[in-house]
Formats: sequence, C-alpha cells, structure tokens
Amino acid sequence: MPATQDPISQAIVGAVIVGVFVLLTLEKAHRVLVIFSAVGLLWLVTYLTPYHLISFEEAHRHLDLNVILLLASMMAIVGVLKTTGVFEWAVARIVTRSRGVPSVLQSRVIWLTGVLSALVDNVTTVLFMYPMAAGMAAATAIPAAVLLLPMIVASNIGGAATLIGDPPNILIGSGAGLSFTDFIVNLTMPVLWMMAACIAFSRRYYRTHLEAHRPAASAQPSADGAPVITNPLLLKWGLAIAGLVFVGFMTHSMTHMPVAVPALIGAAALLVVQDVLYLRRRDATEQERAHGILTIIEREIEWPTLAFFAFLFITVGAAVETGLIDTMAGGLIGLIESGRTTLGLSETGTLLFAAVLVLWVSGVLSALVDNIPYVAVAIPLVARLVDGLTGDVEVLWWALALGACLGGNGSAIGASANVTVIGMADRAGSPISFREFLRFGAAITTITLLISTAFVAAHLYAGQRTTFLAGSAALILFGAWKALRPRLQSPRL
Repeated sequence: MPATQDPISQAIVGAVIVGVFVLLTLEKAHRVLVIFSAVGLLWLVTYLTPYHLISFEEAHRHLDLNVILLLASMMAIVGVLKTTGVFEWAVARIVTRSRGVPSVLQSRVIWLTGVLSALVDNVTTVLFMYPMAAGMAAATAIPAAVLLLPMIVASNIGGAATLIGDPPNILIGSGAGLSFTDFIVNLTMPVLWMMAACIAFSRRYYRTHLEAHRPAASAQPSADGAPVITNPLLLKWGLAIAGLVFVGFMTHSMTHMPVAVPALIGAAALLVVQDVLYLRRRDATEQERAHGILTIIEREIEWPTLAFFAFLFITVGAAVETGLIDTMAGGLIGLIESGRTTLGLSETGTLLFAAVLVLWVSGVLSALVDNIPYVAVAIPLVARLVDGLTGDVEVLWWALALGACLGGNGSAIGASANVTVIGMADRAGSPISFREFLRFGAAITTITLLISTAFVAAHLYAGQRTTFLAGSAALILFGAWKALRPRLQSPRL
C-alpha cells in the first residue's frame, strides 16, 4: 500500500507531528504514550480512510535498527562497567582535582563530552558520560540538569566537528564525497568556538545554582570511604572491549560495518566475560548466573527510551513517505531562487543567502524531527543547489552539517542523545522536563547557529584557509587570556 502524497495527507502528518510536539511540551502524558498514540492514529487514518500515511510494511523500513541496537548494546556495556565501581571512582577523582567547585566541574564535563563526541557518535558519548555527570551532581548537591543539559548540548556540538561524530555527518560525507580530513579542516575551528560559547552560556544560565552550592566534601582527600574499583579484572576486560568497539566505530569507512555491529559484538563479549569471571569466583547456580545477566538486560537497558525511538522513527517515516519533508525542503529551493531575483544578489551573495537558508532551515527542522531522515532527504536537494550555483559551493554542505547537528539541541526530541539522557535521568529520579530542555536548548541552538552564520560568511568572503588560520589564532589568544587572567587579577606581593 503506497503512501498518498497529496496535500491533505501531508497536512495530517504535519498536524500529528505538531500535536506530538505540543503534548511533549505540555507534559500532560508520558512521552512514550504520546508517541505511541501518534503511531496508532497514523495507522488508523492509513487503513480506514483514503489517505494512506504509512503502512505497516513501510514502517519496517523506517525503523532504524542501527540506532536501536547501538543504544541497547552500549547501555549493556556501560551497565557491566558500572558493576566494577569505575564511575564512582572517576567521579571522586574529578571532584577532588577540581576541588569540588561546581562551575569547574561543569566546564570539564562540557569539554570532555565535546572531545569524546568528536571521536565517537554522540549517543555512545552520553551513555559513558551520564554516570559520571550524574555522580558529580550528587557529590556537589546541585540539580542534575545543571550538568546533564550542558553535557547533552556539548555532545551534539562536538559531534559536528568530524565525519564520525554524528550520524548526519556520515550521510553527508558519503553523499557529497567529503573525507574525514575535510570535516576536520572546515568544522573543527568553529565547533571549538561553539564549545567556548556553550561553557560561557551554561555558567551564566546556571549561575544561581553554581554559586549557591559550596565545594563538595568529597573534594577533600580522605582515605576513609573513598570509592575504589571493586572488580579490577572485569574493568580491564571491559575497557579493552570498549576500546575495540571504538576502533570499530572509527574504522567504519574501511569495514563498512554499521556502528551497531561492533557495539553488539562488544556487548555480547563483555556479558560472556562477566559470566565466566563470576564462575571463577564462586560456584554459582544457574539461577544466580541468569540473575546477573538479567540485571543488565532488565535494569540497565532503557526499554522505554528504545520504544520511544522506534515509534518516533515511524512517525517521521510518515512525513517522508507522504512527501512532507520533500515538500518543505523543495520550498527552500524556490525561496533561494526568489531571493536571488528579488534582491538582485551577486554570485557570492546568492551563495551566502542559500547557505544561511540551508543552515537555519536545517536547524529548525532538526529541532522538530530527528535529523537523520531530514538529512537523507536534504542531501539530493543540496546537491541540486550545488549543481545550480557557482563559487565555493562546498560551503552548502557545511551549512547542512552544522544546521542538522546543532539544530538537534533545539528540543528534547531533536537528537538521539537528548532522548537517551532524558530517559536515564527520568529513571534515576532526576527528570528533565521537555519545557526545561526547550528553554536551555533553544538558546544554545540560537547562539551556535549565529556563530555558524558568521563562519559561513567568513568562509565565502575571506576564504577557507584565511578563516581557519584567523579563527585558530583567535582561539589560541583567547585560551592564553583565559589561562593568564587569574594570575593577572591576583594581588601582587
């Protein structure tokens, strides 16, 4: 049953997506119930009316098993590592070295998350960072959101810097023929500026919480009650297997393995190792062994989060099948042509106008729907723009990458990392509301998109090389000033 692509079908799907967004904002029902009901409504219309929005068979194609299995596998790996006590140990070390100052902890969480997210996908990053960030918040008695929300946005910002940092970049790199080096040279510098802006904004936004709490007691070195590694051997195995999983992520261009494959293999291997080491320590019954495995599968894997993703993919799939996303992106092309004619833009001016439109439209749409299907539809449209415009048209690809990755910070459903952390925080008793995320995330999205706009303009008018060198030099000077500022302000003897 092919989907109908008439305006009424597109309007129905658009209304359902807007309704989901509104209900999630109002928080009148659990997010899984909202998206579950949305899929039920889509199928009700599909099978009982002339408007075929998305069939059961078409839904299969939009269920991204790569994302779902990646999440489940990495949750299992993190769950096993948690049993070794490594996260509590790491939290104590970081809190001690930062003297328990909440603002310092927040900055370190942001930088660590951003750097890690540039090396592996942002979902994996937040799965590893969440236990530490949540532990730091508990140790310093500050609300978990003070560290978790900056951590989430840092993962999406950092992921924009490299080819493998965010799934949309992998799609863009493949569709546009851009290499790992191309992403590093063109996007790392503006992303570093965005990370600095994220730290400055986060400190200002949460100033009351950061200043109201004193340094944690755990910041004072003490041998009594200090967290220790409870299972060093399992930790060594776990870190080795996790390292091999990361290698699998970074060698995607050579092995062509979806990221879920090395993650699932690693999770299975680590669960086997955990079981074998457990048997070596004690003569366990089958029931005890089953209990160890089921503890990870039942308690550490966030099944409501995975269900939310599955239904979200189907809902967005209806927007793809009915041509709604294609229609919206097609309107972008018409707007660019209209702008060129009406404003009488030059070659470079037209290209800047097109790049800024791609950037901001991608940012807004990626805040409303998952950025992966949007980028999949946008790639051929941007390719048409590349063919039809002249000048340094490669900037259009960077505009698409930045808009899609940074727009994910605009709402709680804008990126996979957002949904994952919110689900874990909710389960841990530190819920982050849709509205709370929207206030913080929308502001960060606006700031980073403005920085991206300046980068795109500089790229076109000053050139890529000049922009890179000038931006890098400014970053070095800014970093030196930040490092020397405390010494310059300290009273001289």
